[in-house]
Amino acid sequence: MKLFQTMLFATLFSAALALPAHAGVDDATRKQVIAELGARVSDVYVFPDKAAQVVARLNAREQSGAYRSAKDLDGFADMLTADLRQPTKDKHLGVRYSAKAIPEDRNRPEPTPEMERKFAEYQRSRNYGIRKVETLPGNIGYIDLREFAAARYAKPALSAMMTLVAGTDALIVDLRNNGGGDPFAVAWMQSYLFDGRTHLNDMYWRAGERTDGFWTDAEVPGKKFGGAKKVYVLTSKDTFSGAEEFSYNLQQLARGTIVGETTGGGAHPGRVYRIHPHLSVFIPGGRAINPVSKTNWEGTGVVPDVRVKAADALRTAERLALAELLKAPTDDEHAERLRKRLQALN
Repeated sequence: MKLFQTMLFATLFSAALALPAHAGVDDATRKQVIAELGARVSDVYVFPDKAAQVVARLNAREQSGAYRSAKDLDGFADMLTADLRQPTKDKHLGVRYSAKAIPEDRNRPEPTPEMERKFAEYQRSRNYGIRKVETLPGNIGYIDLREFAAARYAKPALSAMMTLVAGTDALIVDLRNNGGGDPFAVAWMQSYLFDGRTHLNDMYWRAGERTDGFWTDAEVPGKKFGGAKKVYVLTSKDTFSGAEEFSYNLQQLARGTIVGETTGGGAHPGRVYRIHPHLSVFIPGGRAINPVSKTNWEGTGVVPDVRVKAADALRTAERLALAELLKAPTDDEHAERLRKRLQALN
């Protein structure tokens, strides 16, 4: 939980990482950053053998003089990120430049009260990632969710959102613009899609070699959508991390149909570390292990059940939902409404 908290706090502070760096990178700074980065990766990265390869690459590149071409800290961060990912292919692993000085307490295992307050306000200001909740023709629920905000703040909003769609006959969850977030929020939201307590995912952590299980809650506030009605999840190449977990969980449990594009392929959670007053690195310290597949979506992404361009995913999912509802309409009038809507989408 602590690692996820720090990962989520990084979302708040990364909003300031936009201005270019103008100062050059002197020899002392370069060597200090590489030494600190190598030590952090060695200690934390989920795969120790890959961590050793990363450190060897960083040192070899420094000895070759490759990093001397970095004109500023921003460019140096990009070069380091490329070298971190070359041996690992890990899209979570990366260095970022911040024009604003990074607090020294970034490496604290627990956030300060002031960090907690700011992050809570940040999450509220984004409405916990909820962009749209509506009922489409044919009584199909539609949710456009842009992130999985920290569950400790977002639970009431997510519960209200899921209760709003509980009375619909099918549900479309749009994650095409969702870059991930808190796995506890993923589990909370999915609690509304299963009738009983369900094992969703496990997270293995290198630190302590422990494994944490993620399950749905059998009882939740409001009303559940119900385990018999169809769920469709929309994905794109930009769907990443926690949004991929949401998709993968439902796919492996045969609870949802994934419609759209293959996702980004990031299944390694972790946290941010300060390695310089203006540079930080996100290092994954864990990996997802699905209880059904015994693996995850790292590097491959979640492959949709119905492959279409992201721009066509909503229309496609609506057609699938309407066709499914037409198999058992409540009466002739209901069937006629569904047919008219389906014809309008064709």
